[in-house]
Amino acid sequence: MAEGKNTFTVTDNRTGKTYEIPITRETVNALDFRQMKETADDFGTMVYDPGYVNTACCESSICKIDGEKGELTFRGYSIEELVEKSTFLEVAYLLIFGELPDKDQQELWETKITRHTFIHENLVQLMKNFRYDAHPMGMLISSISAMGTFYPEANPALKGSHIYQDINNRNKQIFRILGKLPTIAAAAYRHRIGRPYNTPVNDLSYTENFLYMLDRLSETDYRPHPKLSRVLEKMWIIHAEHELNCSTATMRQLTSTLVDPYSAIAGAAAALYGPLHGGANEAVLKMLRSIGKKENVAPFIADVKAKKKRLMGFGHRVYKAYDPRAKIMKDLCDEVFQLLGPNPLFEIALELERQALADDYFVSRKLFPNLDFYSGLIYNALGFPTDMFPVLFTIPRAAGWLAHWVESLQGGEPKIFRPRQVYIGKELRPYIDPDHREIRSGKDDDQENPLRATISGFAARRQISIGEGMYHIPKTIHN
Repeated sequence: MAEGKNTFTVTDNRTGKTYEIPITRETVNALDFRQMKETADDFGTMVYDPGYVNTACCESSICKIDGEKGELTFRGYSIEELVEKSTFLEVAYLLIFGELPDKDQQELWETKITRHTFIHENLVQLMKNFRYDAHPMGMLISSISAMGTFYPEANPALKGSHIYQDINNRNKQIFRILGKLPTIAAAAYRHRIGRPYNTPVNDLSYTENFLYMLDRLSETDYRPHPKLSRVLEKMWIIHAEHELNCSTATMRQLTSTLVDPYSAIAGAAAALYGPLHGGANEAVLKMLRSIGKKENVAPFIADVKAKKKRLMGFGHRVYKAYDPRAKIMKDLCDEVFQLLGPNPLFEIALELERQALADDYFVSRKLFPNLDFYSGLIYNALGFPTDMFPVLFTIPRAAGWLAHWVESLQGGEPKIFRPRQVYIGKELRPYIDPDHREIRSGKDDDQENPLRATISGFAARRQISIGEGMYHIPKTIHN
């Protein structure tokens, strides 16, 4: 390759002007395009990138994904080696502090987190006030946010924007969040099944303690099966971090406001709650159940290619090769099913993968299994209801979120996120008095009515009884 300057030369065909744009780490500065104007009064050229498909908003040394090769590393260590040799808390330390701990650091780290596993009784009472059928993820997000109110000294809005330049203050919140998250998650699960909450046991490992709080009844010596604990630990290592995904980007954006970490974690968890993020593995289970048996895989593949059905759990915005996390998950399936018995959905999944990867339609489009394709099968085999899946994702991912929180703060006060927009609305126009405005609302059952909404049977009965004047809502839409 010929030697040359590390720049782009850009010609603005509107004006004929030429600009030289520096390239650093295969990246250009979006502000360098602002200078390109058609007239001197113009704002300048912006870069349009909905969904941030090709936009970098930060520099980070936490996680690296090589999507072309299908490689994932945490602080330079391969995900395969960490899953095989490490523990979740050790990986959490690595992500947050940059290096693996020595023996003394590891012991102190685990002790600090273990001492913060208990939650305040007022928080317990708050959780008990949720409806009996409250979604555990909704309980988790609300409880994390509420937890911040117990520590006013940890709130920059109350104590000053500088407080997290002190490493002691930062670390205290890390211990609290990592320590208490499994306790809150377990309480949300127990609430859903109508059983009393269990308190933590501090002589168990991180994942053992979580399983204990989920499953212990009246036993005084209950201990989760060690193989189950280790499978869960491996899954949590895999889920701990994955670069700037939607929820991690949310964590960084909230951190840029200098909000307290509890609010930021709650916001990141809310982003993860979405079906396109933390709920994707549930969609895989629904797909596999709809296929029903191995013999139905071929016609299902045909329907996918005909765009009649969607193939869930395949493809990834970053990976253009086989997701390394999916390979590990596939192996973990064997471990789980040897322990708990076979799962017929796994056989369907294997056949679906085999046929898809033998078909050029999928291979040429770089559609390979991703993390979600197998993770839901494992959680299902472990006996977790699907509404717990995003909760089980949130607990380990909090380690990655906290790593990005720390990294965002280490360079001093972060620059607040403020994306721009391309305005496509109406230009300046005069205000019109209500009596002179065009009538556009239409009738209640008019699909163009902007105020139409679903109504309950209760509201429908009242609407008929009181008269249409009380409720300008379409009568034809019920739930």
